[in-house]
Order: sequence, then C-alpha cells, then structure tokens
Amino acid sequence: MEKTMTATATCSKCAYWKSVSSDKGECRRNAPQSVVFAVDEDTRYETHFPETASSDWCGEFSAKA
Repeated sequence: MEKTMTATATCSKCAYWKSVSSDKGECRRNAPQSVVFAVDEDTRYETHFPETASSDWCGEFSAKA
C-alpha cells in the first residue's frame, strides 16, 4: 500500500505546495522558517519555506481541490 500512496500523493499534487520551477517548489503547510545571516556587523533576517522536489512526499499530504 505504501508504494501506491507515495506514487500518487506527491508534493506536486498537494494543496500546500507552490511550484517555483518545473520540478521544485515550496511546502506551505507550516509557517516559513527564520534564517539569520550575520556578516561582519550587518545582520539580515529572512524567512524561507522548505524547498521540495515535485516527486517528494510526506505524511501531511492534502489533495488539491
């Protein structure tokens, strides 16, 4: 059963996934993660959603409407 589930429940078919290229995208299931860059005296804060491949899958899949 797991093979069937992972073959059909991929990131590209999930309601939480936003495509950014032909085979990469962002998982929007949870809030973005904060990233802090400290270079010399300059500190920069950014947030990023996890990047996934369109063929990846997880246990929180929700089919697109």
